[in-house]
Amino acid sequence: MDFRTIVPIKNQSPKIDYEAKISLFGSCFVENIGDKLQYYKFRVIQNPFGIIFNPLALLQLFQRIDENYEYSEKDIFQLNNQCSCFDVHSQMNHSDRSEMIYNLNNTLASTRAFLQESSHVIITLGTSWGYILNSDNRLVANCHKVAQSNFSKKIFSAEEIKESLTEISKIIWKLNPKAKVIFTVSPVRHLKDGFVENQRSKANLISGLHSYREEMKLKFDKKTTYFPSYEIVMDELRDYRFYGKDMIHLSEIAIDYVWDKFKEAWIDAKVYPIMKEINTIQKGLSHRPFDETSPKHREFLDKLQLKIKKLQDKNPTIKF
Repeated sequence: MDFRTIVPIKNQSPKIDYEAKISLFGSCFVENIGDKLQYYKFRVIQNPFGIIFNPLALLQLFQRIDENYEYSEKDIFQLNNQCSCFDVHSQMNHSDRSEMIYNLNNTLASTRAFLQESSHVIITLGTSWGYILNSDNRLVANCHKVAQSNFSKKIFSAEEIKESLTEISKIIWKLNPKAKVIFTVSPVRHLKDGFVENQRSKANLISGLHSYREEMKLKFDKKTTYFPSYEIVMDELRDYRFYGKDMIHLSEIAIDYVWDKFKEAWIDAKVYPIMKEINTIQKGLSHRPFDETSPKHREFLDKLQLKIKKLQDKNPTIKF
């Protein structure tokens, strides 16, 4: 007897190998996949502007990338000795205004360059809810702890979600016609919005995304695909033991499970032996000895560096 339902995972292409370049954007869940790809030393750019939960806020960033936008003083505000920008996550904040403007423009340029060479673009949708800045009626990517009285909360419709994904895809393919776009919906619940509100939000994301993909099938059938991370967690791992202490974010076991499904669908089996070797090296690099100065530990490090050199000689794209 089988006591659970299994979400079928289709074999996908083009496969991810060590020649691939992967761009990842969106909610915190995309970082779970991105962290695994980085751990195994694939070439990755991951949320260069920080976590962006709402697809319409993500579209605004893609529009900045597309138009070669140049950030300036007008885009920056200061609060509690920190400079911030409503386009990006607070991880981009800086105490120095000039330095922050430089970082924003440098990140914009490097993201554009990486996108132009990316074989795969992974986008995870987090929420349909967004916050509108009352002073100029625009959607912000992050409120940066500005008083909530300055914003109006809005849920975006499935149609608005669909339109934003259409525009994001157009920009990606304008920059890079060969990129494969992988969409997924984050299984992380946004319970601060409320239980019912979270369900409404996910429903709009799912409906908008699949409506978009149905249209794409008529035009670009092989250029987009959907990875069912939301369904895997909701249907296969529907138990609180697969969540962290906050009962919202996924546990390490759940992340590993979803990663294994992603690996099965997307990673070229030919590179599994390389991934296994990298895992051994990573564990060696994270090892903390009792005595760092001992001859035995120095010998261990020398052997580890030799392993790294041999691996990199065979696979020049792998960097430690």
